[in-house]
Amino acid sequence: MIDHVDTVDYHTGGEPFRIVAEPPAAIPGRSVADRHIRAIADPAVDGLRRLLCLEPRGHADMFGGFLTPPDDAGADFGVLFWHKDGFSSACGHGTIALGAWAVESGRVVADPTGVTDVTIDVPSGRVVARVHTEAGQVTAVDFVNVPSHVLATDVEIRTSRGNVLVDLAYAGSVYAHLRAADVGLSVEPRNVDALIAVGREVKSLLTGTPYAQHPTDRRLNGIYGTILYDELDEEANGDLHQRSATVFADGALDRSPCGSGSASRVAVLAASGALKPGRCLLHESVVGSRFVCTVVAGTTVDDGTPAVVPSVTGMAYRCGSSRFTVDPRDPLASGFVLR
Repeated sequence: MIDHVDTVDYHTGGEPFRIVAEPPAAIPGRSVADRHIRAIADPAVDGLRRLLCLEPRGHADMFGGFLTPPDDAGADFGVLFWHKDGFSSACGHGTIALGAWAVESGRVVADPTGVTDVTIDVPSGRVVARVHTEAGQVTAVDFVNVPSHVLATDVEIRTSRGNVLVDLAYAGSVYAHLRAADVGLSVEPRNVDALIAVGREVKSLLTGTPYAQHPTDRRLNGIYGTILYDELDEEANGDLHQRSATVFADGALDRSPCGSGSASRVAVLAASGALKPGRCLLHESVVGSRFVCTVVAGTTVDDGTPAVVPSVTGMAYRCGSSRFTVDPRDPLASGFVLR
């Protein structure tokens, strides 16, 4: 039985990320992608996730990651991302937090130029947290994602709030995008319950359809999240400005603008021509935090589909550290969740 677990907690734009640098459960595998598959089916690893994510040590919207060895010497470390419903293949806000943590903790030595690349192997591929420092302090982190691309556009679905058109894009995970106004909502704190309900409904309607299939890797199948967005006034310099609520897993609401979700917005907007070359997407969350999103490069993916390499810039802040313990007499030691 696990005696204790040491963690460091960060938040990125208000979204929590609990870092477990030395997981007290073995996570075998040939690669991070392999460890991801094995962790899902391993009662010991999944039990550790539940212990740290669910109540009474966590909550329904907790997020975190277990550090692993990298796939090879080209990365600094690997990570398995988790939330209340299991493990995810990508996490942009977590990558930003890991970049800040790696430099602040000395795990990766800061480059004297003020820009340090922290390379991380995640289940969906290899990503970079580009950490900016001034006078020894982390000031911003760029999440440079895997190639991201549109899967489908203007997919009509019938919801409880009427028919809507949905775009789907892959950015480490598959996201469905729709205008909040199309379901009679706006992205505001007073609407979070309704936004969550719509997000869950859209995911349910698309699950099992061809739109939820990754074109080349079945391990990445499934709708991970629904992004409901408001289109705000364009900036004077041509930058786009949007506010989004990302509902992921089973009804979890991202407090940040969502890192990989922001990357998927970039993919959709770049493909449609709305995001002009050299322009940014200023992407706000339901709590007002903001990411600045750009296209680093154009590329293609394995099947020849046009794609972009997105960069999502934000900041993560350390908000605590903990040593969680387990009392063998505790009937609720394994954790619980009420939603």
